[in-house]
Amino acid sequence: MEPPAPRRRLKPFIILAVILSCIALACFAYYWLNRGYATTDDAQIDGSIYTISPQIAGRVTQIDVDDNQHVRAGQVLAVLDDRDAQIALAKAQAGMAQAAAQLTVATAQSAEAAAQLAETNADLQQAQQDNSRFQRVNPHAVTQQQVDAAATAIAAAKAKSAAALANRDAMQGSAAAARAALAAAQVAVRNARLQLSYTILTAPAAGHVSMKTAELGDVVAPGTAMMAVVGDPVWVTANYKETQLAGIQPGAPATIAVDAVPGVAFKAHVDSIQYGTGSVFSLLPAQNATGNYIKIVQRVPVKLVFDDARVGQYLLAPGMSVEPSIVVGK
Repeated sequence: MEPPAPRRRLKPFIILAVILSCIALACFAYYWLNRGYATTDDAQIDGSIYTISPQIAGRVTQIDVDDNQHVRAGQVLAVLDDRDAQIALAKAQAGMAQAAAQLTVATAQSAEAAAQLAETNADLQQAQQDNSRFQRVNPHAVTQQQVDAAATAIAAAKAKSAAALANRDAMQGSAAAARAALAAAQVAVRNARLQLSYTILTAPAAGHVSMKTAELGDVVAPGTAMMAVVGDPVWVTANYKETQLAGIQPGAPATIAVDAVPGVAFKAHVDSIQYGTGSVFSLLPAQNATGNYIKIVQRVPVKLVFDDARVGQYLLAPGMSVEPSIVVGK
């Protein structure tokens, strides 16, 4: 008699069925809880970064800040040697004073020339009146010498008047040139003051000093990066798939999970959606007009602004990884 066939044990199948059921239940629960949210892990904190660089060449004589120090807008960060700029300003101011003095002299000369012209015109008018009287009287009452003298006086008065007119025009031209020279000198003074102001580097906005490379005694050229200021306001730039944008609208509420601050969810909202995918703004945009085109789901940057007062209590710096969840469909 043959022995009975061994019975298959059902316990492993039951355990497998329970595990698969738990996995399915967890997936369903995850979908149910997140069905109204658009999430992505391709996101980071963003902010304004100001590069501090001089506009003129010079030697660094003073540095008033350290790395990671908080500064206010307008606070002095560094100072360059200003001796050359001070000398240039003094020279420009001296030139302006000289131009002002020349304008005073030219104005006085122009007024004097105008007075001389008026005097010669009066003499000419008097000579013409005398000649008119001689012409109206009896010819036998005046001598030919008197008539000739009156005509000569008119000619001389006309010559003096013409000379005075030319001199007045010349003096007016000198005064105009002096005014132009004074205006140019004033511009030179303003430019010298502007160059002097470039020796003081200030913070363009409130924030924290980063990447300080300048040291005392360094000779820096225009455009040399001496340090950077990371502005206080920060926001989130989240790159969502284009297939997720249908339910994302400006103003929609969101929560931000920051990797550097575990266990804290920050409140935020959608500020705006960029008009263009990230690929079109890259250094080498993709060229799809080829025969081997492969469709790739593009990502679009979405800007989220914090609405949480707790942001200032934590270190949230540009570049940190975050995971935003945006409420969609509302």
